[in-house]
This record gives sequence, C-alpha cells and structure tokens, in this order.
Amino acid sequence: MELFVLALFCVGLLVCVATGWSVLYALGVGLVLFLLYGRRKGFGWGELLTTALSGIKTVKNILVAFVLIGMLTALWRAAGTIPVIVSYAAGLIHPSVFVLMTFLLNALVSVLTGTAFGTAATMGIICVTMGGSMQANPVLVGGAVLAGAYFGDRCSPVSTSALLVSELTGTSIFGNIRNMVRTAVVPFVASCAIYLAAGLLSGHAGQVPELGSLFAREFVLSWVALLPAVAILLLALFRVKVKVAMAVSILVALPIALLVQRVGVDQLPGLLVMGFQAADPEVAAMVNGGGIISMVRVGAIVCLSSSYSGIFQKTGLLDGVKRVVGRLADRVGNYTATLCTAVLANMIACNQTLGIMLTHQLCRDTEDEAERMALHLEDSAVVTAPLVPWSIAGAVSLTAAGAPLTGIVAACYLYLLPLWRLLCEWFARRKQKAGTR
Repeated sequence: MELFVLALFCVGLLVCVATGWSVLYALGVGLVLFLLYGRRKGFGWGELLTTALSGIKTVKNILVAFVLIGMLTALWRAAGTIPVIVSYAAGLIHPSVFVLMTFLLNALVSVLTGTAFGTAATMGIICVTMGGSMQANPVLVGGAVLAGAYFGDRCSPVSTSALLVSELTGTSIFGNIRNMVRTAVVPFVASCAIYLAAGLLSGHAGQVPELGSLFAREFVLSWVALLPAVAILLLALFRVKVKVAMAVSILVALPIALLVQRVGVDQLPGLLVMGFQAADPEVAAMVNGGGIISMVRVGAIVCLSSSYSGIFQKTGLLDGVKRVVGRLADRVGNYTATLCTAVLANMIACNQTLGIMLTHQLCRDTEDEAERMALHLEDSAVVTAPLVPWSIAGAVSLTAAGAPLTGIVAACYLYLLPLWRLLCEWFARRKQKAGTR
C-alpha cells in the first residue's frame, strides 16, 4: 500500500515535468493521496488536516523571510545595486580568463541575492552573451554559470534553500554558513583551477561588451548603489538575524531608489509586490524581476511540502524507507547515505525545495547533531538538484541564461563538493576503524 501511494505520487511529478505543467499540481495531488492514505489507516479527516496545518506552521518563519527576499531583490534592482555590481565586475573580464570570471561573478551575485534563478537570469545572461561574442565554448560557460549560481544558493544568508535547511534542522543559518565555507574551500579552489585551465587552453576572439553604457540608460551608476549589499554583508559578518539584516538592507535601498534613481513614491507598492520593470527593453531583459510575487511559487511549494511532513509522521508512510536509509547509513556513513537519498529524492521531486524536504524527512534520524545534519543536506540535496537534467533547478537556470542543457556536465563545483565530502567521510571512517583495532 505504501509503495503504491508513493509510486502514484512519483508518477504525478514525472507527468508534470514531461508536460511542462507546474509541479504545484503534482504536490496538490500528492496531498490528496497522502490524506486518503491516512484516512485508510483509520485517522479522521479533522485529525489529518490539523496534522497537515501543523507541518505548515513549522515553516512560518521562512515564509516571512520569503516576503522580505522578494522586496529586497526588487529594491536592489530599483536602487541600481545589481546593475552597478555587474557593470563594475564586467570591467575585470579578460577573454583568457573568461570562464573562470563567469564562475566567480555568478558566485558573487548569487551570494548577494541568494537566488540561483535570479543570478542565471541576470549575470548568467550577461556572461553567456559575452561568451558568444568571444566564441567561448557554450557548454563550459553554461557549466560555470550553473556552478556559480548554486554556490551562493547554497551559502548565502538570504538564500531560500539555506533558510529552509536552517528552519528544518533548527539551526542558526550563520553557523551553517561557517560550516559550509569550511567544506567548500577545496572544491571551490579546484573548480577555479579547472575553469582557469579550460579558459587558457581555449582560444577566444572578440571583445568584452561594454555594459556600463547600457545600464546608464536606466540607472545612475554610483557607488552609493552598493550600500544595500554592503549593509547585508556587514550584518551577516556580525551574525545579526537574517530577517533583521534583510530589513536593514531594504531600508538602505529605499532612499537610494527614491533619491538617486528617481523612483516615484507612488511606484513603490507595485515595485515591492510585482518586482522591478525597466523601461528600456535591453536593460529589462537583464534586470527585470524580484518582488513578493516572485516568491509566491516557492512559498506554495514549501507550504504543500511541509504539510506532508506531519502526515508522514502521523501515518508512518515513510517508516519502511527510513529503515532502509538507516541501515545504509550504518554501512557506508551518514553523509554517504544522505547523498544517495538526496540524489534519488531530487530525481523524483524534480525541484530543489521538495528534494531537500524529502531528504530531511528520510535522513534526519541518521544524525544526532543538528548542525551536521544541516551540513549534510547542504552538501547533498542542495547541490545535486541542479545536476538532474529534468529538474527545474538546473534546466530553468540554464534556459534563463540562454545556455545549453549540456552545461550541467561542466558545473564542476557541484560535482567536486559531494565528492570531497565522500572522500573526507571515507578517510574518517577508515581512521575510526583503525583506532578500534
């Protein structure tokens, strides 16, 4: 019975991917299936609905953060923060190190904005366009864009995935970021070396396009526009609560948008809700977006997915799978078991958010320490989601940037990070076994 219900849910997800329908339809069908399963097990409708609502209540804080992120990303565009960063960074690009700079620039923007999709649709588009003018390998450029976009998606203080992991595990996001930086050093440096070598070995022609004049049509490109980004980075260093840091950055961006970029006061409500819309079509293609509306879809996914957790716990639907995962963890190690579960969860879920929540649901009993569980999730479910070709995590990012789907194979950082963690766990287990002899 349990396997049949889970199989039906998986079929629904795959149908949505194959037809291009929103994964929300499959999640809605899944909620109905799991409620019917609970009813079949003898639980009352009221009891099941209360359990589902209790699951949603566990992520109420992250829903508030989503609203703040929507406003923040809109105001960073309106205040000229993102255009100024992009314009200044473009001046650092040289054809011979273009692939490396693509990775680093997308990593920088994703750390600042916390969104892989938003990074791919802004800096990603710019890098792919530049790469085309310089005849750079589109697969390499696409891989560098994808790897950079998910570098920040993993460890930015304003990342929805990092906030979700923090909320699920009951840990501090800044403590998690500190741990993530530690495990990311070797994979990051190795990725930079690979992209540098790839760029030096590839011949490039053409010139780097001038972006400053393009953005100058719509924005005043002043250093003042950098202040909202500086504010959130400084507050993050002092480990100020992330919602407070985002609120401060919003307050810093507001006067810059009004006084420097000449946004009308009457435009602010629409801007905060619907996102930034540039008047110039060329500029619009690069910077439009943000706003509370941009977070509605991911918020709905989180709400539906979190409603499952209470039902699963109440009905024991996943108990059999959890026992299998537990036995696997005993044999190969907690991280290895989490990674294997995450890959399968992402292949089934077809999106990062549900993949994270399924992995946590199945693996949380394998690790007693909450911070280690958070790190396991970040280094497995978060970074493997974009490597699944049919998942929206990678496909949407590459499509938004205008890069081929084959760019997945060149997203070095997303492969090297799990491999490094596997190697570290293998050595740790080997050392532990040697010590017990």
